Amino acid sequence: MSLLRWQFDLTWSLADLHLNLLTPEDFRWEPGPLTWHVRRAGDTWTIDWADTEPDPVPVPTMAWLTWHVGWWWTAVLDHAHGRPPREREAVGWPGDEHAGAWLRELAAEWAGVLGALSDPDAPAAYPWPADAGLTVAHQAAWVNAELMKNAAEIGQLRLLRAAQATSG
Repeated sequence: MSLLRWQFDLTWSLADLHLNLLTPEDFRWEPGPLTWHVRRAGDTWTIDWADTEPDPVPVPTMAWLTWHVGWWWTAVLDHAHGRPPREREAVGWPGDEHAGAWLRELAAEWAGVLGALSDPDAPAAYPWPADAGLTVAHQAAWVNAELMKNAAEIGQLRLLRAAQATSG
């Protein structure tokens, strides 16, 4: 598990670097006409979602990506603590002013889970079916991979937005 913890720390440092540089305008920027976004609906945020992936797939915004990280991390932490994982609809987005702090809290909680693991070969039934035969180590590797993918997407969008702002 020490290698997975090292990989998580490395991946989180990349995610945190991007989070530290995001502005409210970055979160709300839509890179094209077809996006998955979070939209204000009164005091809450409405999350774009489709149960069947559309074709073409909408480009996620930085706001949507931060919500997505928070959703799957909340669910995996629920599982790690023996609670039923929350459904997607139950995990809201805290807004651009609080998204970074929210993800940092989830990262710290996940780091605590990794530090307390005593049996990486124990079965883990999230995010896959219980009969998949996968372990807590697989789950930790999935968290690292998902975080790495989402951090890279946020970073790429941030760089693209900055490049467009300087060329126009």
